[in-house]
Amino acid sequence: MSLSASPSAPAPKDPSMTSDRLPLSFLAHVRIVLFKELVDAVRDRRTLLRMLVPAVMMGPLMLAALSGLIASLEERAEKRELTVAGLEHAPTLENYLLRQTYTLKTAPADYEQKLRATQLLEPVLVIGKDFEQQLLEGERPTVEVVSDSANQRAQVAVNSVQRLLRGFNQERAGLHLALRGVSPELLQSVDIEERDLASAQARATRITSIVPMFIIMAVLYGALTAALDSTAGERERGSLEPLLMNPASPMALVMGKWGAVALSGIAVAALANLSFLPAQYLIQSDSLQAMFQFGWGEALRCLAVQLPLAAGVGALLMAMAVRTKTFKEAQASATLAMTLISLAPMVGLMNPGGEADWYYWVPGLAQNTLMLQVLKGEALTLAKWMPSVLVCGAMTLAGLLFIARSMRLAVAR
Repeated sequence: MSLSASPSAPAPKDPSMTSDRLPLSFLAHVRIVLFKELVDAVRDRRTLLRMLVPAVMMGPLMLAALSGLIASLEERAEKRELTVAGLEHAPTLENYLLRQTYTLKTAPADYEQKLRATQLLEPVLVIGKDFEQQLLEGERPTVEVVSDSANQRAQVAVNSVQRLLRGFNQERAGLHLALRGVSPELLQSVDIEERDLASAQARATRITSIVPMFIIMAVLYGALTAALDSTAGERERGSLEPLLMNPASPMALVMGKWGAVALSGIAVAALANLSFLPAQYLIQSDSLQAMFQFGWGEALRCLAVQLPLAAGVGALLMAMAVRTKTFKEAQASATLAMTLISLAPMVGLMNPGGEADWYYWVPGLAQNTLMLQVLKGEALTLAKWMPSVLVCGAMTLAGLLFIARSMRLAVAR
């Protein structure tokens, strides 16, 4: 009697096996998770728009507003107008000002109140009643240049009024010396010539130094939403635990999620960089437009500076959010890191001693310093770029290891 072997039931198919029965590799798991996270990010269009619009539009709009302010100041300077109170008491000074091609306007009676209320946007030259009499008697009459330091537009023109009055003093002193047979050249023992070593691009950075700060903020907010959603967001929705039950290793899951977060930050940073290319056509000031040179080369170099920051910040934000239970709790945890990195560039603005070597080792401050050098037209050397790469690389590695350990503990529980 022959026994025939009964057909065995097919074994259940392991999702980690391919069609030829080989297990998926580590990189394949990373690729699957990365694709899944990117698809989830693109599907949430409302959040995507709230993230992209400020990052792409805010910097160019601020640059356009700043250029409009500079253009208005230049227009005022070209008009050569001066607001004077008590001009009738100083015909000699009036004659000098008219010869300097200035248009003289009578100040309103309540000029002090209007200066405080920012209704009067230029300083007022106040002349006393005894000005002409004191001038004829050889005394030194006093005039006042009235402004309000809180009224910035009026404060800007104070130096030009003071230069006018110094010119009047020099002319009067020269006339007195000439009447006594003394050469007026004796008043100036030395001829002074100014030579500015800064290039046009370097001079423009005094105004365009806000550009790197906006690009850094774009990187931070581009990575923030993706980092919190892929950790605390999934935990709150209840989809993180089922994901951890897959045969993929925790590190593969972490690498896939981190890759999507870093790509989100880099993508927003790229858009923020490119937005300044057409933004140059919105600049109203001709002098600023001539100095501000931001082409494709500058945009690509600034993007290269941001790559390490996007990687490090993505891992840091994920590490801070991975053990939180809700999205709001994760946002509160990430606020400290976001604040420190976004305010780091302020150190360079408040330090009058210039750039220090340790700037290149501080995330946020290093990127701001390097982008300012790009805007000045300086070369982006490897020696200056590598410290930020090393620091952000260490921050990335530490963050990924911490997240993977946290996920392993979650699986064990």
